[in-house]
Amino acid sequence: MISAAQTPLYEIKANLFKALAHPARIRVLELLSAAPDNSATVGYLLSETGLEASHLSQHLATLRRHGVVTSVRSANTVTYRLAHPKIAELLTIARIFLLDSLADSNEQLKLAQGLPSEHLKSSNS
Repeated sequence: MISAAQTPLYEIKANLFKALAHPARIRVLELLSAAPDNSATVGYLLSETGLEASHLSQHLATLRRHGVVTSVRSANTVTYRLAHPKIAELLTIARIFLLDSLADSNEQLKLAQGLPSEHLKSSNS
């Protein structure tokens, strides 16, 4: 059996992406990255995501377990923070990649729509 210290980096990366593989978790991370000091209270995250408290708690636990966020309790308030500022950069890079991909797809669609209609007819007609 491989120890945690011997786990290949690609497996660790895959687990990180598994932790990010839910829209609610991405939304939480985007909220944290946009917040002052990359941190926000659970109450704020609840109001902004519209999630039920139990669902938000599960998503935050997943992000915490994978080292993506940290939490601090002060009296009755729990504040979550990005564990590393590069997480915000990772989200920005993902957004740029997706917007570029969508732009390329849109350009391909426009080019396809500009083809003469005889290219769309089947050879059996």
